[in-house]
Amino acid sequence: QAHAKVWHLYNEHFRPTQRGKISIALSSHWIKPQRMTEKNIKECQKSLDFVLGWFAKPIFIDGDYPESMRSNLSSLLPEFSEAEKKYIKGTADFFSLSFGATLSFQLLDSHMKFQQLESISLRQLLYWISSEYNNPQIFIVENSWFVSGSTKRDDAKYIYYLKKFITETLKAIRYDGVNVFGYTVWSLLDGFEWHRGYSIRRGLFYVDFQSHDKKLMPKSSVLFYQKLIEKNGFPPLPENQPIEGIFPCGFAWGIVDNYIQVDTTPAQFLDSNVYVWDVHQTKQLIKVDGVLTSKRKRHCVDFAAIRLQISLLQEMHVTHFHFSLKWSLILPLGNLSLINHTLVHYYQCFASELLRVNITPVVALWQPMAENQELPVSLAKYGAWENPDTVQAFVEYAKFCFTSLGDHIKFWITMNEPSVKNLTYTAGHNLLKAHAKTWHLYDKEFRRSQKGKISIALQADWVEPACPFSRNDQEVADRILEFDIGWLAEPVFGNGDYPQVMRAWLHRRNSVDLYNFHLPYFSEDEKKLIQGSFDFFALSHYTTTLVGWEKEDALKYDHYLEVQMINDITWLHSPNRAAVVPWGLRKLLKWIKSKYGDVPIYVMANGIDDDQNMVHDKLRVYYLQNYINEALKAYSLDNVNLQGYFVYSFNDKTAPKYGLYSYVANQYEPKPSMKHYREIIDNKGFPGPETPELLCPEDTALCPECHFFRTRKSLLAFISLIFVAFIVTIFFITYYSKRVERRYK
Repeated sequence: QAHAKVWHLYNEHFRPTQRGKISIALSSHWIKPQRMTEKNIKECQKSLDFVLGWFAKPIFIDGDYPESMRSNLSSLLPEFSEAEKKYIKGTADFFSLSFGATLSFQLLDSHMKFQQLESISLRQLLYWISSEYNNPQIFIVENSWFVSGSTKRDDAKYIYYLKKFITETLKAIRYDGVNVFGYTVWSLLDGFEWHRGYSIRRGLFYVDFQSHDKKLMPKSSVLFYQKLIEKNGFPPLPENQPIEGIFPCGFAWGIVDNYIQVDTTPAQFLDSNVYVWDVHQTKQLIKVDGVLTSKRKRHCVDFAAIRLQISLLQEMHVTHFHFSLKWSLILPLGNLSLINHTLVHYYQCFASELLRVNITPVVALWQPMAENQELPVSLAKYGAWENPDTVQAFVEYAKFCFTSLGDHIKFWITMNEPSVKNLTYTAGHNLLKAHAKTWHLYDKEFRRSQKGKISIALQADWVEPACPFSRNDQEVADRILEFDIGWLAEPVFGNGDYPQVMRAWLHRRNSVDLYNFHLPYFSEDEKKLIQGSFDFFALSHYTTTLVGWEKEDALKYDHYLEVQMINDITWLHSPNRAAVVPWGLRKLLKWIKSKYGDVPIYVMANGIDDDQNMVHDKLRVYYLQNYINEALKAYSLDNVNLQGYFVYSFNDKTAPKYGLYSYVANQYEPKPSMKHYREIIDNKGFPGPETPELLCPEDTALCPECHFFRTRKSLLAFISLIFVAFIVTIFFITYYSKRVERRYK
């Protein structure tokens, strides 16, 4: 009633001369149902009625309280007279909203939630207000979140909450038709936050409450908000716009399967027993005792599983297929005393069948998996990579693989994605020596005859400073890149030793910590052995991480490296919470070029998980489209020597949720993302109207109709010979028949 009287006072006596407008500022939360049932949805409506509708409905609708309040509170809720209802109704020139400043997350009275879930979705609240109150003009007069009271000036978490709220406001305007005409951040400076005291901060300016003069200092969020105002929102950045163009001839278009489906079940043709079919009674085959046929050699056609996998790869139009061998199964005892010849033959057949259909096999000798790191049990049992004996065991295993499979495989990976998160410094040290010795073994004994190439493949996700304006955050990002990528890359692709950043940081940590982080040293001979032991730079890339130096969230803070992991909540995320950040791949490729020179680069794995219930596969289609386009930018605009791109993964059977083929009821079905990837391959990228046509030598053999003839040249030659002989025979028969006929005439 007080608000209504003031509004009428202003409307009648001051508006004509002052020409202003006036409203009431209402705080609200947002609530979502625990489960999508009619009852829970009604409870959510009731929650909003009790918090926001209590004041909004009388003013913006009909001058009376919400019906849900009336039915629940009965006599506790005062009654308006008809005159009062008329007087209150319409006493607002706009809808003034406070969100996140007063009714902050989890501070709302629990009874007001009606057993539903509170959420920080400003966009949904704006849409609800627009729908509930006849699309009023909305002015957001207070909006923000809070950070820890210990956070000083690099308030990255505050920035990303601010970005989220303003982005959602923009979406509400652009996509939902909500009439929002203003936005205000809470608050200008840090202050006393009621019952939370000084334990949290909300300000754009930092206040040192312990100092005498309480000096104000701008935070990173000030610079963010300032630039946002200057740009009036989030205009598209030129560097993030897709480009048109194509990749060069010979570019490797690949797909990854960590471990191929191995089925060495003997074919029926290898069974030397003789059977009789009991057609009258059992309807089964009955073995005839004592009768055997002559045995024949195994042939690749005996492995039925190979044909299916090859046909799926052909359907995709890829040029390369990347998979890993199973060291633990090939040499179960970790040495040559016991060899699984059947499995080796299977790998030989698989590689030869790939080559037969013009798909290049890319094979990793070892890839760590959860159980025993995919090492032979005898090696895993006695220290795995911590044990120097594993180095020589790996070299012997590699030599056996080069000897047995090298005629079919010309593209080798020594170690595929060794996880630095699960690797000790000693294990990494031995792993690098094993890689280098294997590379030199191939270089000296096999390269000349087999004419292949070999390198190591590293996992390389991009790391971005959380605060783009913070020098401290940039230092943290640089440090994490060295620990995550440089640790194994610098010795091989750089100077033969570990990054200086690592040594300096560990020296500092060891001087203040009780425990000792020992990073081993290479001898001069070992440095020479390791440095340059590569033919190309192979990397796996999936996502981008934000890091900062301010400790904000203890659960995501790494005390060892003094780094805070931060999530940009406006980024698109997969069901497994992997961030979709295409520009991170381009930044990574540029970083590798600037650090290690013009080395040939292969993106050996790039992919995203999906929800297996989603039919349209839209997230992966978007992911592939944009990540490959960023790879094209790196190649075309940044002159990165990018020579190949591989999607992870082949199918859901071996990599659930990551496959381009789904696997249900023993059937493989192509997802829309597979067809989209195939289209990109066929187009060699993203050609535009002005893209010059590029005719590659292999283009003459790309049509599916040609495939049958292309892979059966010897058969075609034989058929051609028979056809020519047939024509010649017909000619001579006709010729001599006519001569005989003329003679008798």
